[in-house]
Amino acid sequence: MIALIAGEGQYPLLFAKAVKEAGKPLLVVTFNGHANHSLAQFADKYYVLPLTKFGKLLKVLKENDAQEVAFAGRIRKSKVISEAKPDLKTILLWRKLRTRNDDDILRLAAEEIEKTGAKVISPTKYLPELLTPAGILTRKKPNKKQLEDIIYGFSIAKAIGELDIGQCVVVKDRMVVAVEALEGTDATIARAGKLLKDTVVVKVFKPTQDPRFDLPSAGLDTIKEMIAARAKVLALEAHRSLFFNREEALSLADKNGIVVVGVRYE
Repeated sequence: MIALIAGEGQYPLLFAKAVKEAGKPLLVVTFNGHANHSLAQFADKYYVLPLTKFGKLLKVLKENDAQEVAFAGRIRKSKVISEAKPDLKTILLWRKLRTRNDDDILRLAAEEIEKTGAKVISPTKYLPELLTPAGILTRKKPNKKQLEDIIYGFSIAKAIGELDIGQCVVVKDRMVVAVEALEGTDATIARAGKLLKDTVVVKVFKPTQDPRFDLPSAGLDTIKEMIAARAKVLALEAHRSLFFNREEALSLADKNGIVVVGVRYE
């Protein structure tokens, strides 16, 4: 049995479809306030749990003999914190955390899950086509000034990622315009748009990040937000980020003169 621990968005739905197309049984565990009930049509077993009842989650995985477990989809951390009613297992794990940043939370959750005998995997095992390819992905190419900002943006984003603050920065003329934190990428782009136009949006894989979880992602909504914010370049880390609705997103970028590039970062 493959288990999907699902948050919001299209990623869990794409994963569920891919697993079923592979002919494998699927257990879906999603959460109150974050559930996409469309997942039920692909699930052999389907559970909706309170998010902070980690002991119950472990019990469900054991009872259904989950062999592989994947995390996919967005969990709104601010909502979780404001509405939390944790069980004892969740409280004990919370106290063990070195920090309460996403990476540490997910790593500790994976360690506990693997104690049940399951292996925690990256969803890209079943969805490799979602990974951003390297190279210029739009008809328009970055100019010299934009290339300089991409290089600068990557250096800043990696430094911020080292601190597990966020995955995205917005830059212009080798100046930081906005940095992502709890609000997410779209809000970061919108905030930058209130300050400057013609900016460069950079999303990277954090240096300390576990590749099984929370890969940086972009898609059609990102391009729409960039249009509204008058941003001109989107640079994603190639092979270490997800690009949803790629064909439609790139078509919209081309129509609006936006550059999209996958950057191989070593």
